[in-house]
Amino acid sequence: MTALAAEYDHESNVQATAPAKTRAREVDLYVGQRIRERRTMMGLTQQQMADLIGVTYQQAHKYERGINRVSAGRLYDIGQALAVQTGYFYEGLDSGDESQVSQHQRMCLELARNFGQINNERHQRALSSLARALVED
Repeated sequence: MTALAAEYDHESNVQATAPAKTRAREVDLYVGQRIRERRTMMGLTQQQMADLIGVTYQQAHKYERGINRVSAGRLYDIGQALAVQTGYFYEGLDSGDESQVSQHQRMCLELARNFGQINNERHQRALSSLARALVED
């Protein structure tokens, strides 16, 4: 049994080693960060997401901050509410290139936020057309 598995084995008296606990904490934080990023990209508030998944605002906040672990079932609910598969929340976790992934994610979030703040629909369409044209190059 791995140390990480022992952490979840409530039947035994075996406790996880500190590195396994640290790694589990890192995963909790990462999953929470991915939840927050996706929610923000979709333009939802924490309260709106909480309503969609049937929890309080405070609980949604704790999930995003990695304070409370997200159960498998709840992560599935969150994925459904945010229109992604559960694997989305783990993407990039084991890559050695996490800093580049995070930088790319930050740029995508900034773009989504800025786009959402454009009040003129004509300007939104123009920006969308520009993005499509850049992709085609």
